[in-house]
Parts: sequence; structure tokens; C-alpha cells
Amino acid sequence: MTLSQQYLSTRSSGEPYLSFEATVLRGLAPGGGLFIPAAIPTAPADFLTNWQDLSFQELAFEIFSLYISQSEISSEELKQLIARSYSTFRDESVTPLTVLDEQRKLYLLELFHGPTYAFKDVALQFVGNLFEFFLQRKNAGKTAANDDRDRLTVVGATSGDTGSAAIYGLRNKKDVSIFILHPLDKVSPIQELQMTTVTDANVHNFAVRGNFDDCQDIVKTLFDDVAFNQKHHLGAVNSINWARILAQITYYFYSYFSLLRKTGGSRDIAVRYVVPTGNFGDILAGFYAKRMGLPVDKLIVATNANDILDRFWKSGVYEKKAPGSDVEAVKETLSPAMDILISSNFERLLWYLAREQLSSSNEEAGQYIQKWMVELKSTGKVTVPQKVLDSGLKEFASECVTDEQTVETIKETYDLTSGYILDPHTSVGVTASLRHVDGKHTYVALSTAHPAKFADAVNLALTCKDDYSFDNVLPDAFKALKALPKKVTVIERPDTELVKAAIEKELNDEGIAF
Repeated sequence: MTLSQQYLSTRSSGEPYLSFEATVLRGLAPGGGLFIPAAIPTAPADFLTNWQDLSFQELAFEIFSLYISQSEISSEELKQLIARSYSTFRDESVTPLTVLDEQRKLYLLELFHGPTYAFKDVALQFVGNLFEFFLQRKNAGKTAANDDRDRLTVVGATSGDTGSAAIYGLRNKKDVSIFILHPLDKVSPIQELQMTTVTDANVHNFAVRGNFDDCQDIVKTLFDDVAFNQKHHLGAVNSINWARILAQITYYFYSYFSLLRKTGGSRDIAVRYVVPTGNFGDILAGFYAKRMGLPVDKLIVATNANDILDRFWKSGVYEKKAPGSDVEAVKETLSPAMDILISSNFERLLWYLAREQLSSSNEEAGQYIQKWMVELKSTGKVTVPQKVLDSGLKEFASECVTDEQTVETIKETYDLTSGYILDPHTSVGVTASLRHVDGKHTYVALSTAHPAKFADAVNLALTCKDDYSFDNVLPDAFKALKALPKKVTVIERPDTELVKAAIEKELNDEGIAF
């Protein structure tokens, strides 16, 4: 088993390392750390030639094999998992690349062709099948009524798309119960319906009176509660789970090869990926792809008014409070999936920067992260050394986009393309791209969701157009949701003990002994 197939925590980075299975099933590391591979593998020397004509599924197999030992999942088993995971997508290429503005060298990577019309399907269809695979193997030979059966209680927080994608990935999976926390009335109506109209016995939706960060904090607290975690065998579906990041690496490689085919195959092309992001998971997958050897010139972080990441890249200060503000508060925007105060996955990147710039060992890097995260929690602010920031800026840039600019870009794109409609998160990425276009670089903006999921923003931008009707945007699957029964529990305040009690009640109602 290679180092890239073993895993360590960002906060306690010493050996022994964990297996891929243990990493996936545990989700969050002890003490609140995140799992990362003990080494980032390098793609084979001939990958630009040998991988260029592979299908998405074949490419996923090559990439996943670098991070998963055959002693854990055989090649044949891994191929079957991949095939099953991506058979649910509406486009045969899974994540197609679209020309948005050929003259300005701007492309869109469409990531919304999965069952819930959001980029998170790419990862969560795979994660759901992984959970089922590992549990079936653990429970082989045990009867359905056997108290010794291994079970998983999956708990996640969502600002919109993660919840429905996780639910669709895990609904009806044997020996898995899933609990999704979302902020009450702070996700789009379609996102809320996608989650709450799934009434399978193992699916549970909690609507918390609070914001996304409240939900995320509760989930982290649950995982850090040793007794509760051991009692219920918690599993994670948020992008704190390493398997989420791993699955997303594939579309960076696949889109690069798609781009070569669209532009005549020249490998001299200088590609920059622009990623609308809140929790830093999607763009972190691009970082891994770049470190594996993919020829990426730059990764550009695109934020909305919740701009903690943009402020960091411009100052080296990671701070919850915006300049001039006396409160730590999430701003509600037209791109709600990015309405996040703290970007969980940013810790993973900080570990690499600390390891390379400040420390002589993994353990020392873990100590830096532990110190910084404790400081962030206690003071709401961390300032990294200048050489850490300078190192990161060699690979990253950032932009902040307002709601007004988001709406304007949706309008302009609709006119430019004779009818192509961006969702507001994608519009944030396209807006950031347009600020950088220079004729020398090619820009790929990640299109993270179908526009029908965000009626408010799309209608605000396009109702002035004579040829526009939102009914024409809505897929039939969305139109049918309003007539379906709903199942949801309201949590009256963001309180971990209330959530724990609600989880145990729902498990008891499922007939699960604990």
C-alpha cells in the first residue's frame, strides 16, 4: 500500500496512518481534523497521452486507483462501483464542456447532469455506493436481525445542494440512516423540496432555525462527541469526507482533455479554472489535480459577499468578521449555497502550505493547524506568515462578486449566447472569469447547478426578456415535486442536544436498536 493510499489527519499528522475504508467511514478525524492522503500521487509520466481519450468512467478508475489500494477494493470491484455511480447521469460524458465565449477563450464545465441537477452528485453518487459496498462486506454472513450488523448513521449539513445529492446517493441503502440538517427557509424552494419529498424510511431531514454555519458546527460537534459517535457509528457526507474530494478530481482531468479536443489538441494551452466556492471543497479537488501533474496555470476562487476566502488571499488574514463589522454574520445572497462563514476544506490547503513553508515533518504541520484552528475558534481570526500566503498565491487567485454583478452576468450571458441560462453560483464564477480574460489564458468556469434550482435569481435577471419563461427552464422532474408528500422535522434552535435527541427518536422510529 503506497503512502497515497493511506491517510492522516490535518491536526495530528503522525503515524499510524488509516486505510481508505476507515477514512471514508469515519469522515471527520478525531479532534476535528480532516483526513488527507499521506502523499499526493503523481500521475503516470505518459498520462497526457494515455489518458486523453478515456471516458469519464475510465479516467475515474485510473485516478481513484492511485488513492485506493487493490487490497481494499479490487480493480474489478472499483470499476463496478464507478459504473454504478455514473449510470445515473443524463449526459453520457457525465461532465460535458461547453463553449461560452470562444473569442474570449471562456468555457463552462457543466457539472449538473446528475440526478439532483448539482455538481455534488458527481461525488455523492460514488460515496453512497462506497458506503453500501463497505457495509455489505462487513455484514456478509450476518442475518438481517443480527444485532452485530455494522450500521452507519450518516449526518451532514447543507446550504442547499449537498443535502439532496447525499439523500439521492443514500436513499434505500441497506444499514445506512441519513440525517441532513439545513437552515430553515434559507435554501431555495426547489432544494428544500428535493430533500423533504424523499420519504424513504432511512432518510431524515432536519430544518434548523439558524444558518448553515450553525448546522455545520452541530455536525462537527457530533463527530467530536466520542460517546455519541461510537454509539451510532457516524459517517460524513459533507466535503469533510475525503471521498468527496477524491471523486471531484476526475472532472478536472476530464475537462482538460475535452478542452484539448475542442481547441485542436495543443498542449501549450494555459488553462485557468475558476470555481465558485463556499466550503473550498470543489476547488481543493483542482489543487490535488494540479499537484498530481495536470497542467493548470492557476486556480481562481470566486466568492459572493461572504468573502472570507477572497479577503484571505488579499491579506493573509483568515477572519470571520468582515472589515468594519462588529459581528460574525453570514450574508444572505442570491447564491445561497455559498453563504458560508467558515470554509471547512480550507484547513486541508493550509496543512500543505504549513508543511512546505514552516515545518520539517507532518507532525509539526499538524501542530500549526491545530494552533491556527483553536485560534480561529477562540478569536475568530488567524493571520498566517507572509511566506505561507506568498506560496499559496503561486497557485491561487480570488475574486468577490456582488449580487448585482451576478444578475448582470446572467443577463449578458443570455444575450451573448442567444438563451444560455446560468445559475447564480455559476454566474459568480463567470463574472470572476471575465475580470481575468486576457487573450493569453483559457478559462474554464465550473457550472455547479441547474438554473431551475434558483428561481429568484434567474427571474430577477431575465423576466425583462420577452422570450424568457421560467416554466421553460424547469425540468419535468422539478415540476412534479410540489405534488409529493413531505417529511421534515423542525429543530427550534441550533442546539446540539436537541439534534442528538431528534436523531435518536428517528432511529428508534426506524426500529433500530442502540
